Amino acid sequence: MRAEQLNPVVGTPYGSVRGRYENGIAVFRGIPYAAPPIGPRRFRPPVPPEPWTGVRDALAFGPTAPKPPYSEAFAKLLSDPVVPGDDCLNLNVWTPEPGPGARLPVMVWLHGGALTRGSSAVPVYDGHAFARDGVVMVSVNYRLGVEGYGLFPDAPANPGLRDQLAALRWVHESIAAFGGDPDRITLFGQSAGAISIGALIAAPQAQGLVRRAVLQSGPPEAFDRDKVRRMVRRMATRLKIPATAEAFAAVDRELLLRTQADVGKLSSPVLGGPTFGIVIDGDLVPRDPLEALVDGEVGRGVDLMLGWTRDEYRLWLVPGGLHERVDRLGAVALAGAMARCHCGVEVPRGYRALHPGAGTAETVGQLVTDHLLRYPLHRLADARPGTSHVYEFAWPSNRPDLGSCHALELGFVFDTGEIPESAKLAGQGAPQALADAMHGAWVRFAVDGDPGWQTWDDTHPVRIFGEGEPYVAHGPRDPEFALWAADAVAKAKEAAVPAEGAPPARSATELRSVVRRLRRPGDVRRSS
Repeated sequence: MRAEQLNPVVGTPYGSVRGRYENGIAVFRGIPYAAPPIGPRRFRPPVPPEPWTGVRDALAFGPTAPKPPYSEAFAKLLSDPVVPGDDCLNLNVWTPEPGPGARLPVMVWLHGGALTRGSSAVPVYDGHAFARDGVVMVSVNYRLGVEGYGLFPDAPANPGLRDQLAALRWVHESIAAFGGDPDRITLFGQSAGAISIGALIAAPQAQGLVRRAVLQSGPPEAFDRDKVRRMVRRMATRLKIPATAEAFAAVDRELLLRTQADVGKLSSPVLGGPTFGIVIDGDLVPRDPLEALVDGEVGRGVDLMLGWTRDEYRLWLVPGGLHERVDRLGAVALAGAMARCHCGVEVPRGYRALHPGAGTAETVGQLVTDHLLRYPLHRLADARPGTSHVYEFAWPSNRPDLGSCHALELGFVFDTGEIPESAKLAGQGAPQALADAMHGAWVRFAVDGDPGWQTWDDTHPVRIFGEGEPYVAHGPRDPEFALWAADAVAKAKEAAVPAEGAPPARSATELRSVVRRLRRPGDVRRSS
């Protein structure tokens, strides 16, 4: 075997990199796409890396972005390796055929982790299976937490999102040398990664860089600037410094991470609270990304695949016993969820009409999940009929009480269910047939935009990946599609007013009747 077959070498705009063949796949790890964000570059937009001479080894994952560790309860379920070093703006490439003539479809992965944790080095995200099936896969590190998404008066907003844009531009310019087709780039990501993708496909600077996008359990959204600013101010108060980028840059990084973790303890999708997130900045994010995609012309040429897991909220509530505490709090927890979702008492009544046996935690979890995730993705699909595919992941974990929770689908999408890191969340015995079905759908979508089921239309086709053979359900579904409850209850209130000035009926029987009628049960059907 020739030396180049053992150690493939590919040129990039900044210098050549040497990878390694692993089980017939050429793998390049830790390639810098931007300069290290240290010194005067902290809290600033990314700049290109310094070119190098000779051939740079790309054999190991590069440094991960600074981040606090997961709590003990979450660390039992989610892996988050740390690779030390400053050069954290790097990416990895898996390719079956390095060389400019292959022109293979490209998939670029943006990891989740609430914009505060995660990295491309998580073993579940290994790209071997995608390359095995004819796709060039790229995974990206980007700045996290206060360094990536803090809001300061003396620094541009969204540096972590700007990192992702820089990586996407690198892929567009460089991927042909690795065997990829720059005109067939699919962005895919989960949770915070999917939220980032929504912002990128709506960003004026990213138009024309992406052909397709997969948003897994994360909608396009812009966070409230005051909420992000409060997170920064609380950190500044703890550190006894001004809430400026200049002052934060002078703080020891480990102290900064400890303070961030401490201030963010009560932040979660269910609880709300101050957090880090993408904000409208008048530049990269000129308006709310969801509104821009729903009623604007941006991203009109991008095919979409959108979806969620049936029990997203269980990853947020089960670890650490929060599920039981919410049940014990009862009406207090429900009131907090209503405030979180800006709704009145009629909405949880509608959910309980749909789910008569549900406890408070389940009602709260589904209510918040629908408000934050399913409803926005449904709006996006409605605005892009004919070019959107919608799915739901419904296989329940073999771990107790997790159900079909947030992030459980990842081992199936990447076909890495056999590794210990996937089993942490899925348990032992995850079905390979389900991985074959999901991974195959993602590959087909990257190849030609057709994952294997019909595009979204007024029959509401949703591909269900669960126990048994995947199938398509048409029409809103109970319990997995509880998002219709809020709208149904609003209509029920109108329908239940017998005469002018009379109070609307509120009985569970009447609400259940109206909700079921509005859900058009005759339209719910299965197809293969």
